[in-house]
Amino acid sequence: MALKPDQRDDQYTATDIQVLEGMEAVRKRPGMYIGSTDQRGLHHLIIEIVDNAVDEFMAGYCSSVEVVINEDGSVRVTDDGRGIPVDKHPTTGVSGVETVMTTLHAGGKFGGKAYTVSGGLHGVGASVVNALSEYLAVEIHRSNRVYYQDFSRGIRQSELKYRRAKQGENGSTGTVVTFLPDKEIFHEYEYDFNMLSQRFKEMAYLNKGLQIRFRSHYHADRWPNNEVTYYFDGGIASFVTNLNQTREVLHQKPIYVEKQLESGTIVEAALQYNDSFNEFVYSFANCVNTVDGGTHITGFRSALTRVMNDYGRKQNIIKEADSNLAGEETREGLTAVVSVKMTDPQFEGQTKGKLGNPEVRTQVESVVAEAVQFYLEDNPTDAKKIIDKCLTAQRAREAARKARDLIIRKNAMDGGGLPGKLADCSEKNPELCEIYLVEGDSAGGTAKGGRDRRTQAILPLWGKILNVEKARADKMLSHDGIRSMITAIGAGLDDDLDISKLRYHRIIIMTDADVDGSHIRTLILTFFFRHMGALIEHGYVYIAQPPLYKISAGRDSHYAYSELEREGVMVQMKNRRNVNVQRYKGLGEMNAEQLWETTMDPESRTLLQVTIEDAASADETFSMLMGDVVAPRRNFIQTHALEVKNLDV
Repeated sequence: MALKPDQRDDQYTATDIQVLEGMEAVRKRPGMYIGSTDQRGLHHLIIEIVDNAVDEFMAGYCSSVEVVINEDGSVRVTDDGRGIPVDKHPTTGVSGVETVMTTLHAGGKFGGKAYTVSGGLHGVGASVVNALSEYLAVEIHRSNRVYYQDFSRGIRQSELKYRRAKQGENGSTGTVVTFLPDKEIFHEYEYDFNMLSQRFKEMAYLNKGLQIRFRSHYHADRWPNNEVTYYFDGGIASFVTNLNQTREVLHQKPIYVEKQLESGTIVEAALQYNDSFNEFVYSFANCVNTVDGGTHITGFRSALTRVMNDYGRKQNIIKEADSNLAGEETREGLTAVVSVKMTDPQFEGQTKGKLGNPEVRTQVESVVAEAVQFYLEDNPTDAKKIIDKCLTAQRAREAARKARDLIIRKNAMDGGGLPGKLADCSEKNPELCEIYLVEGDSAGGTAKGGRDRRTQAILPLWGKILNVEKARADKMLSHDGIRSMITAIGAGLDDDLDISKLRYHRIIIMTDADVDGSHIRTLILTFFFRHMGALIEHGYVYIAQPPLYKISAGRDSHYAYSELEREGVMVQMKNRRNVNVQRYKGLGEMNAEQLWETTMDPESRTLLQVTIEDAASADETFSMLMGDVVAPRRNFIQTHALEVKNLDV
């Protein structure tokens, strides 16, 4: 609505428009450059500097990278590449190293001469790390000299200086960057050694021949095994073998191809089929994990579908004219890694989640199709196993389609289709609603009695739900508990999942604090991870934290959610008489008021949000814990048994 002249504010002028330049913009809006200022953003700083070293490797000038997290939380990254240029830059008038460290969109990756292949598309990595660090020191070895310069929060603190190389340094080249993340931006340092190790392992797989060494002295008590070294001659073929180590494979060695095209693009792919019912394809462009896929994945999938159908018909395994294998049927039980390296990758946004180069689709499709066709023709026994699995997947997919149709028809006939055991909430805005998935009718009844009926829905699940890691979609959809969850949540599943149809924005798993409860929780999480992964990715899945103990003395009572907390309460009550400790083994042991007070009241409860920080690691863990291969699961239990603090059998 237009304002009348006398309502306008003539004081709003051009002087009110703030212009942020350079490092000031980064510090004002760090999330725009590193995604967040939590642990992910902290890790992002390290990865940005390591990525620069990996770019040197891809250019052919680096063989090793060392990453060290020091006791004070500072990070040192060392490589043996060429070293950042130190001569004066013709545009900025300062040295190359100062230009790189203090100027956004400055780097050796734009012109195509210094780096023909690079993951650093936007040229903001080093300068952003500098802007968000309390201090940053850079040391460069070039031409028998050692150059060094200091910065703080993106501003230089000293001129570029140098000294002559000492004995043992002669002829060496490389860069050492040491930085301390700024606590004005990152309020606490929460490094995850395992998460970073997994990322560096992934980098080593993608760059066969590169050695990455990682050590952490920060909170060494938390990470006693604080040093790893990665080096893989097998590259992404080794990556696929590692991903499939917890599964039974259909052929012993991955199908592998690496080819450099006339355009300069390098296409590399490795794939191996296993006996699971899930597809896991990991994609990269210039070592950047393209989590949302892109043209290289489109080309890969097209090649696989075409070759499987062509081979099946040629061998008379696929006979009917209208029985072509669909794409998802050729990818059931597939583990694959697709990597392309190219001069000018076109990513979507700074997060680089999706590759957009149109020419890459045909390049990847051609290379992969040729390699897979050759393998099938050269290995007829393996080829028959693969095609037979695809045909079995086709039959199961048709059965699953009929099961889905049956669910839809039944829901329509039931007039809305919500499960009979669901106690729904009255609020209709999904953002305000939450559903508790509760173990058993007894606990379900208690939860129904204690809930806030306006915003909290309760769905009791009777018995242990199906382990979807060992079941195809048709069997899964015939399971009552799983069908009830799908219907109640309302967003569909797999490729048909639609977040906009979600009926609750908090899906809370609430099970007993014992072994059976843990197992049921894991079964539910496995289902969500495999068939409703987007719910986890968007932060809609939570785990309730019921108390383990109630400690009472007279009218005074306290709840304890861990052994440590119980010990603390006992210390507080050590001079009291008749202290009673009640161990809750099931939710049904609490009355409705207690369950509300301890576990369901938004004002006092504790919820754990389920996240997937690293898809490859999560996939490996779920397949190991819930799959058929016993040895990896036994090794995992033996390794981590002593970490269990409280176990009821």
